[in-house]
Amino acid sequence: MTSPKEVFKLIENEGIEFVGFRFTDFDGQTHQLTIPARDLSEEAFTKGTNFDGSSIPGWRPINRSDMMFRADASSYFIDPFTAHSTVVIFCDIVDPDSGEPYNKDPRSIAMRAEQYLTDSGIGDTAYFGPELEFFIFDNVLYKNNHHESMYHIDASNGTWNTGNKLEEGNTGHVPGIKGSYFATAPLDRLHDVRSEICKVLDRCGIESQLHHAEVATGGQCEVGAKFNTAKVKADEVQMFKYIVHNVCDMYGKTATFMPKPIAGDNGSGMHVHQSIWKKKTNVFAGDAYDGLSEDALYYIGGIIKHAKALNAFTNPSTNSYKRLIPGFEAPVILAYGRHNRSASIRIPAVNSSAAKRIETRFPDCMANPYLAFSAMLMAGLDGIKNKIHPGDAQVEDLYEESDHGLPEVCGTLEEALNALDNDRDFLKEGGVFDDKTIDSYIELKRQEVMRLNHAPHPVEFEMYYGR
Repeated sequence: MTSPKEVFKLIENEGIEFVGFRFTDFDGQTHQLTIPARDLSEEAFTKGTNFDGSSIPGWRPINRSDMMFRADASSYFIDPFTAHSTVVIFCDIVDPDSGEPYNKDPRSIAMRAEQYLTDSGIGDTAYFGPELEFFIFDNVLYKNNHHESMYHIDASNGTWNTGNKLEEGNTGHVPGIKGSYFATAPLDRLHDVRSEICKVLDRCGIESQLHHAEVATGGQCEVGAKFNTAKVKADEVQMFKYIVHNVCDMYGKTATFMPKPIAGDNGSGMHVHQSIWKKKTNVFAGDAYDGLSEDALYYIGGIIKHAKALNAFTNPSTNSYKRLIPGFEAPVILAYGRHNRSASIRIPAVNSSAAKRIETRFPDCMANPYLAFSAMLMAGLDGIKNKIHPGDAQVEDLYEESDHGLPEVCGTLEEALNALDNDRDFLKEGGVFDDKTIDSYIELKRQEVMRLNHAPHPVEFEMYYGR
């Protein structure tokens, strides 16, 4: 679907009652305004629709609050969860005065990154294939007040329930810590939920490829979907998360993409497969290391060089760094290697040159996909342009080598924001990001750091209360 005319035809043929305009803010949260389908006009696709930009964190001040979102006729899906038929259309944010894309709009940043790739002559298409991991729980409670703080997670297949009487009965089929990977029923109780997620993904135009139980106890899952171009795949990630949340809700369960909701077991990541193509030829295929091209190695070099700044986009929550710790298959070591999951960049085993790619393993699902994909692309292109070689490949188990001497990702969100503040020029090439956007993003994320740092934590009571 490429034109407004086809959208109107869809509405007529499918009896669509409502149109939802959806866009994404800095944090990766989606927002939606819904109108009756009868009121949809051509202007929604050409000029846009007015909204209050000051209500979106990090965007506009109240005295300049008017903004516009412009519907993209090429990006839509029919919402599978609404009682009244609704087509959701992704939107770009535009400046109401100039009609130009808003510099802080994540989706527009992804489009500028794709254009920068084309203008560079290195390639014409960048493909991204994220693997989204998440937990499905039965019950989640949390509370934060002036005088109390708590959270409580429960899942019938959590290892903590082996000795508990459950309302539905306890069968004893409960996986232990790190005991869920590729589990089958009855250890895996979520197969049907994941299958339903796959069916809904397919119905919404996202080609599902696999699903399975992941490593951690308590309901960690992965559902795989086909790769796509940067902007389109980011759209699909937003759809994916929406579908997961709502399918789980239909089953009376709750899903979270938090990187580390459970202490002492593996966290959830978003490993991102990447490749660049030019005139239908894979730029990353060649006769260098493990069938990669020199440009692919330089791309890896750019990722490693700028990794700490990238962390601000790829791991943008305080919780992200509770995953990025040694001991839980966390990809903290900035190295690359064939088949090596202990390195932050893995070269997957493939059967053809067309499938040659790299897998960046440190991102997680808290990332705004538009910003994360754009930032990684810009880092990789900087590596190619400046011939930044990543050094020797690492084939050893790096987790077993405490003195490996290799750089590591950031240890906190605060460190990542400082790194971004000091290493931003590669992002500004081609006007993809600008200083105002980066400054606003850093300021917004620093508020999250401050909120956590300024609040007492239950662990602090354990350590310090009786002293």
